[in-house]
Amino acid sequence: MKTVILAGGLGTRLSEYTRAIPKPMVKIGNYPIIVHLMSHYLNYGHNEFILATGYKSEVFKKYFKNFKKIGESFKCKIKSKNCNIIILDAGLKTLTGGRLKRVTKYLERNEDFMFTYGDGLSSINLNKLIRFHKKKKKLITVTAVRPLARFGEIVLKKDKVISFKEKPQVSNGWINGGFFVANIKFLKLIRHDKEILEKRPLEKATKLKQLVAFKHKGFWKCMDVKRDRDELQNIYKKNKFNW
Repeated sequence: MKTVILAGGLGTRLSEYTRAIPKPMVKIGNYPIIVHLMSHYLNYGHNEFILATGYKSEVFKKYFKNFKKIGESFKCKIKSKNCNIIILDAGLKTLTGGRLKRVTKYLERNEDFMFTYGDGLSSINLNKLIRFHKKKKKLITVTAVRPLARFGEIVLKKDKVISFKEKPQVSNGWINGGFFVANIKFLKLIRHDKEILEKRPLEKATKLKQLVAFKHKGFWKCMDVKRDRDELQNIYKKNKFNW
């Protein structure tokens, strides 16, 4: 099953690094975060990648330039595993929905594919995710997660503290953790380059009852700001990563 990685954003909240390189190329340990992400998919046997780039697309091309290129694909090894990579420059001003729609030409009729963002790592079991998607028979499946809150949570009854939890797991609901599985037909819900994936397309899929959620309760971390990158780096240095 092909895997699309949305890797074209500006990454403005991580400007300490992204003035020079795109966010997915920020290193955790010895490798860019996108390489860790690709390695996770490779561990489950998924070795065909489409990188939907935009901002500083040339940095991705430079990183993979030493690998053998056949047609549009680079044949290379990621942490000793063979894979094929297509680097699609989807344009600097193309938004997430439009970026995803541009991969249509690389997919077959009625094909299922996976996609995710280029800045998040997880211990998600991709086999279980795919089985869930196929069982539900809907256009698209999103992985729902409940990350740790950034701050401690105090529950009050008048002025009395009845619960105090230091950085608990988000308790009021689930959030979009990325790691999607979709059918190519979902891309028809995206109209143009200026479409934000998380707005009309996913809202439309919801109204059509074609969006389902796979709940993941294990490790998940999005690299949104420098503090997130530092936390991931610390996990990596302690050799406690499970992505």
